[in-house]
Amino acid sequence: MDELGPVLTAMVTPFDAEGNIDFEQAKRLAHALLDSGSDGLVVCGTTGEAPTISTKEKWRLFAEVKRSVGGRAPVIANSGDNCTADSVQLAREAEEIGVDGHLLVVPYYNKPPQEGIFRHFEAVARAVKKPCILYNIPSRTGVNMSAETALRLSRIPNIVGIKECGELEQVAQIIAGARDGFRIWYGDDARLLPMLSVGAYGVISVASHLVGTQIAGMIQAYRGGQVDEAAARHRELLPLFQALSLVTNPIPVKFALNHLGFRVGAPRLPLVEPDERVREAIAQELGKHRIDLPVPV
Repeated sequence: MDELGPVLTAMVTPFDAEGNIDFEQAKRLAHALLDSGSDGLVVCGTTGEAPTISTKEKWRLFAEVKRSVGGRAPVIANSGDNCTADSVQLAREAEEIGVDGHLLVVPYYNKPPQEGIFRHFEAVARAVKKPCILYNIPSRTGVNMSAETALRLSRIPNIVGIKECGELEQVAQIIAGARDGFRIWYGDDARLLPMLSVGAYGVISVASHLVGTQIAGMIQAYRGGQVDEAAARHRELLPLFQALSLVTNPIPVKFALNHLGFRVGAPRLPLVEPDERVREAIAQELGKHRIDLPVPV
């Protein structure tokens, strides 16, 4: 499956009461997301708590979700970390499992220079065959991948796009200089609409757990020339986007899902459940919106 649609959900990883991955609930969540506006799933990303999930757990989660979803939608494995050799190995193994693509984050903590970032991504992409999406999130990695580096990488055939969390100017520079077909999925729901205005293709979303159909509708309205309609939908959803950013992701969205009755458990340490003030704010905001996700009764 080569087509990666505009609404990709960075799926949370459900845990049971003992903190183990609930693989059955993960499969239920995957289908629920596809039933409510998502075009594809990113598994074990930041929202999926990748830093606290072991390699063996990742293999099984990739396999279980892909086996359950089948050919219904692309399953994209977060195969990247801050060690190039480990990223190559995980990406190759994920591809053997059968995933449809890879998300590759800028190496974090070690803060490589731009040439190091380029060589890291080049090495991983050339080691696999499936489409690769770069992931630039300076607020978490401590380093920004420049537009120039992204453009160099866009010439590698199986690097098909980037999940970009940088500024509008950088997004515009990448779009202006990249090869035809190279796509930008923005990584912040709250800034999606302005990014669409400079040519972003879509979003790798957190809020699509809850309002995926509405986010897809906003993108479709914008692309169809209904700019005022898209802007109105964006303004309507903005308070929810903001509520899901009150504390570190995925703490708020996990609380929201649990509050709605779709049990995904608590985050793993060092993340913790939200305090009472944040819980009340999120619950209050949820009550103001139509929730697209089908919740088990």
